[in-house]
Amino acid sequence: MPSRQKKPNGPRKAATSLPDTAVREAAASLAAVDAELARRYPGDPGTRQPVHTVYVPGEDFAADTVRSWGDQALAALDEHAPDAGTFAAVLGLPDHLAEPVYTRVRAKLEREPVDDIRVDFEDGYGGRTDADEDAHAARAAQLIAQAYADGTAAPYSGIRMKCLEASVRDRGIRTLDIFLTGLMRHGSLPAGLMLTLPKVTYAEQVAAFARLLEAFERTHGLRTGLIGFEIQIETSQAVLAADGTATVARMIDAAGGRATGLHYGTFDYSASLGVSAAHQAGDHPAADHAKAVMQVAAAGTGVRVCDGSSHVLPIGPTPQVHHAWRLHYGLVRRALARAYYQGWDMHPGQLPTRYAAVFAFHREALEPAAARLAAYTRRTGGDVLDEPATVKALSGGLLRGIDCGALDAAEVTAVTGLDRAALADLAAPRRGNLTNLTAPAG
Repeated sequence: MPSRQKKPNGPRKAATSLPDTAVREAAASLAAVDAELARRYPGDPGTRQPVHTVYVPGEDFAADTVRSWGDQALAALDEHAPDAGTFAAVLGLPDHLAEPVYTRVRAKLEREPVDDIRVDFEDGYGGRTDADEDAHAARAAQLIAQAYADGTAAPYSGIRMKCLEASVRDRGIRTLDIFLTGLMRHGSLPAGLMLTLPKVTYAEQVAAFARLLEAFERTHGLRTGLIGFEIQIETSQAVLAADGTATVARMIDAAGGRATGLHYGTFDYSASLGVSAAHQAGDHPAADHAKAVMQVAAAGTGVRVCDGSSHVLPIGPTPQVHHAWRLHYGLVRRALARAYYQGWDMHPGQLPTRYAAVFAFHREALEPAAARLAAYTRRTGGDVLDEPATVKALSGGLLRGIDCGALDAAEVTAVTGLDRAALADLAAPRRGNLTNLTAPAG
């Protein structure tokens, strides 16, 4: 009687042909690339990104500036759009969003009117003596330190100094030094500290600024790399170098890990290209090109891109205010669709439309994003076949909506079955592991 063969336990091991030495050699040959990818492209930091930056001249900054902006914005609503229906009609909001957006805008202006404030010692500051600027820089440090101490500060605060071009270099560095030294004398550097370096044209200027910050850290016994900064892109040379290469990527590298953002300067950049004043705006083709270059250079680096500003201010009679509001709202919505989640605001009257645009954008996306995420994580299918990279974008968008106040964490969990930790896992997978994006249903 023929003997029976014993069945193997478990699945049969798949056959392979490559020798182990070849696999090890491939890994060894790519070790330097792996390290370079990890260093240059760490991904988004996952922290809250402010939806805007407010610029206030150094001589005008005061202890009540943040609250004053909120009060002025609320007063503008009371005068020009006293109810949700009026505000929605001005901006073209659909009926189902009118009340939720209006209510959230008013609540935001009452609770936290400004996300990010920059005390300006550059374009918004002029005609002052050195003694005046010294005093204003010291006062800015004192007021910001005090605001963080008593809980009235904007989540992010800092200064925009003068650039590092020869004519104003010493003055800019002195203002920076006085401001940072003042913060240290009042305790420590706040967690929300922001510094903006304007009118950068060469990567060497970025490297020099990074060395100045390193010297300050060393002087005060601070951790190396603690102080980051934003690079303002507002010259043609910042986008295209003399040799035809893209300068922005060089600047990020020159910052040595300190770059936190790229801020587009609408009017300086447009003027540097010869765009006439009547056509200098965030939706000009020249602006789109510059921001697209910035976006690609920053992708994956953890450096965030910030749009510029609108100079059409919502002041004057109601029809004029409504016109400015519609223009600003449209520009912000346009920027959000292009993944520019932050911009500049130059007047308190722009706050209502900034927040209305941001809140409407995220609330419109909630139900579709929730359905697609639920279908993906539960493997139930749907009318859209999403890839893992799209799931990353969907979950990241919901997190941004929660962070800015457009969405409540509880309502997102209710419709997705995912808590914040699960959304964060989906939004920030490890490099090379996009195919394994999964999360348990709540």
